[in-house]
Amino acid sequence: MTTHTLRRSAILLLVVLLVVLLAACTHALPRNPMARWVPSPNFEARRPVLIVLHATTQHSVTESLETLRTRNSGGPVSAHYLIGRDGALYQLVSDDARAWHAGPGRWGTITDVNSTSIGIELDNDGESPYAPEQIAALLRLLEDLCTRLDIPRTQVIAHADMAPTRKVDPGRWFPWKQLAEAGFGRWPAIIDREPPPDFDPMQALRLIGYVTDDPGAALRAFRLHYRALDDAMPVVSPEDARILYALTQ
Repeated sequence: MTTHTLRRSAILLLVVLLVVLLAACTHALPRNPMARWVPSPNFEARRPVLIVLHATTQHSVTESLETLRTRNSGGPVSAHYLIGRDGALYQLVSDDARAWHAGPGRWGTITDVNSTSIGIELDNDGESPYAPEQIAALLRLLEDLCTRLDIPRTQVIAHADMAPTRKVDPGRWFPWKQLAEAGFGRWPAIIDREPPPDFDPMQALRLIGYVTDDPGAALRAFRLHYRALDDAMPVVSPEDARILYALTQ
């Protein structure tokens, strides 16, 4: 082997080592230079506890991929996953990173949804039925995420659920019952029982996770999810009450 070849091999090896070191630094836990580092083994990585489902309300995967890597009318936006109508699955943000998909809102005691959730966008205009291939891909992804990240299977919600004054997606066409039959999200088992006279529908909404500062918005999101009905009437109907009672028993 010539001196020139040895020199080239040494340079190549150095480049490879630098790449490995840079990758290691990228994934290293941040340390405060003001403090002495005395590591403890008693920790775990921050992880999501919620999955939020969205409709892109755009016209194609290509358009949505562009938006989710740049911005929309409100500023920079992203999501962890995008699922096409044909079932094609795209990942845009690592599971352990914070994507910008939820915006202002709340679910139960979670006030910073972006920091504690996985965002999944579905290629749909929000007014059309969802393709079977798309829902099949979503179910496979939910199985993977809930199993691998230990996310409670009941903690799969709509964007509208956590932001009822701003959002309606994934819309009334989304098959929540099908998801529940596969073990994801909530669905009432029996809805033919009348609630007792002292039943409080607003308290039931809050127990599920809804914010009820605006009762009409909360009821609209609830009806989109459980009745496939887009109705912001602020008065609780007998059917609303029966479903709420079944969900909270």
